[in-house]
Amino acid sequence: MAIWQIILIVLLVIAGVLVGLYFVGRKLQTKMDQQQALINQHKVVTSILVIDKKKEKITKANLPKMVVDQVPKMYRFRKMPLVKAKIGPQVMTLLCDDKVFKKLPTKKMVKVELAGIFIVGIKSVKK
Repeated sequence: MAIWQIILIVLLVIAGVLVGLYFVGRKLQTKMDQQQALINQHKVVTSILVIDKKKEKITKANLPKMVVDQVPKMYRFRKMPLVKAKIGPQVMTLLCDDKVFKKLPTKKMVKVELAGIFIVGIKSVKK
């Protein structure tokens, strides 16, 4: 009879963990939807000249201290896709989405969707 009690306790613990993960997942999904809506609200199409692209830690990138402080702690020590680009007369370091980072050509003029210092998408590439 003791084995049935152990199996029942293990099943209850597993069910509790699954219910907890469900609610945490829903909370994270709503947070992500709010952030995506904010990004879509503020994105602007801009022409940039991509100088260089690399994956590097945000703390070692040439970003303002205020930007680094706003990044969550778990992303500060993780390698992020960064793009060094010339926007008009100014050379800036921009954050980039992983999908966009793979498609972004270097040493070319590109029309991109920018939301602050975050490259959201590519519109067109000039040759």
